[in-house]
Amino acid sequence: MASLGHIARESSNIIRLAQFYKEIFGFEEIESPDFGDLKVIWLKLPGAFAMHIIQRNHSTNLPESPYSATTSAVKDPSHLPMGHHICFSVSNFDSFLHSLKDKGIETFQKTLPDGKVKQVFFFDPDGNGLEVASRP
Repeated sequence: MASLGHIARESSNIIRLAQFYKEIFGFEEIESPDFGDLKVIWLKLPGAFAMHIIQRNHSTNLPESPYSATTSAVKDPSHLPMGHHICFSVSNFDSFLHSLKDKGIETFQKTLPDGKVKQVFFFDPDGNGLEVASRP
């Protein structure tokens, strides 16, 4: 049986990105190895999985985010339901949604056709797509 171990995100500003995930989702910083010149911040979502935030290495030529795509940039959260994103679930969806609005984060909301699950889509500071769903 497989389980999710960690998600890795590359960023030009690992401190800003780590702070976002700590503030928005409650990730906690955990000890990370010393990789010498490679700077990393490891986070853990209690009871769930880890996120490794890695200092961007421009020599890899990987796109930094949807904003740096060679075709048109993805900036509208209404495009996320059918695109690349990570989904989190929360028990108090309305409170979570209110906290996003208080922080000025642009969102797109929808509800599954059966009406049981509410969803909100938005971007992290590096342009990675996120979804948060209510627990049915």
